[in-house]
Amino acid sequence: MGLILDSSVLITAERQGQNARQMLAAISGKVGNLDIAISVVTLIELAHGAARAGTSQRKDQRQRFIQELLTALPIHPVTASLALRAGQIDGENQAKGVRLPLSDLLIGVTALELGYGVATGNFRHFQMIPGVSVVRL
Repeated sequence: MGLILDSSVLITAERQGQNARQMLAAISGKVGNLDIAISVVTLIELAHGAARAGTSQRKDQRQRFIQELLTALPIHPVTASLALRAGQIDGENQAKGVRLPLSDLLIGVTALELGYGVATGNFRHFQMIPGVSVVRL
C-alpha cells in the first residue's frame, strides 16, 4: 500500500514553511513506512499556484518546493488505462448527479490504479470516487 498526495497536503506543508523532505518525514510519522507519490496532475496544480504567486519571493519559494518534490517523489503519469477508468467513473457519477473536478478524479484514479490511498485535506471530493481509500492529513 502507498499514498498519492493530493495538492491540498502539499500546499498546506509549503505554506507552513516546510520543505519537501520535512513534509515527507511528517507524513511518514503519521502513516508509517508507506510508498508516497504524486500524480502528474498534482504537479500541474502546483505549477499553476507558483505562476499565480503574488510576489516574486513567493513564486521562488513555491518553485523551490516543486523542484524538491521532483527529486523526492515518484510522479505518476496519466496513462490510457487511467484515462479510460476515469472516464467510466466520471460518466457513472454524473449519471447519478455527482460531479467532481477532473483534477481530483484523475488524482483519485491514479491512486486506484496503483492500489494506493489518497492523502488529502479535501476528503469530500475523494470519497465520491468508488473504491478510493482516503486518508486525512
